[in-house]
Amino acid sequence: MIHDIKSGQELTPQQLAERLAVASRVLVGEQHDNPDHHAIQLWILQVLADRRPQGSLLLEMIQPDQQAAIDAVRADVIASSTFPPDLPSALHWQKGWDWALYGSIIRYALVQPYPLLAANLNTAEVQAIYHRPPDTRPGPSSTPSVRERLLDQIRASHCGLLPEEQLPAMLAIQQQRDRRIAQSLVAASVPALLFAGSYHVRKDVGVPLHVAELGVDESPVVLLLAQVGTQVEPGSADYVWYTAALPEQDYCAQMGK
Repeated sequence: MIHDIKSGQELTPQQLAERLAVASRVLVGEQHDNPDHHAIQLWILQVLADRRPQGSLLLEMIQPDQQAAIDAVRADVIASSTFPPDLPSALHWQKGWDWALYGSIIRYALVQPYPLLAANLNTAEVQAIYHRPPDTRPGPSSTPSVRERLLDQIRASHCGLLPEEQLPAMLAIQQQRDRRIAQSLVAASVPALLFAGSYHVRKDVGVPLHVAELGVDESPVVLLLAQVGTQVEPGSADYVWYTAALPEQDYCAQMGK
């Protein structure tokens, strides 16, 4: 099921594709461990390529210090029409992102005529922010309501086990990551497509707020991929594509052990 959140209209995949094809920047929010979401992302790449030239693809899963390796592998793959025997190692792929879920997208992107780009912070940058969070900048991304929503999400994602004194640093990391994604998106060739976690792409708390603060007048189009039963708030996206829910796993119980 695909819904236009503003109008409530139900769309076919082809209708959605036609709408996404005319946008300069499209943000697709995923649940990282849902295979259906990655299958839809690959379909989006393929179906948009049939409608207009793609300018760039950006991934939250890639850090800037991987960019040189990705560019080198992409050049070799295009020249030789073959992949390295151990593609994840050649790309310096991070083990925290399940290659079984992302591999098909990466393989497709590496043979395309547009760049595959990093959209995240480096690990060293994350550590520096954690130990010394930057001052809060004024703007829509820093309003009390936005920050409180993000804090609630951080608490929930850590099952309430994160000490309260760590929350300011974790919030700073989240927002600095959103800012970096926005900067990368604005700098990338258009039409630009971003795949990232759902909270990063949300219009009410994430990257679109930072894109506006960077002086871009045209707001990105946001598509959330959500499991059936997930509540999607009005104003958080332009479209939502509901997929079957995964079997429930008690991550909180695992974290508490």
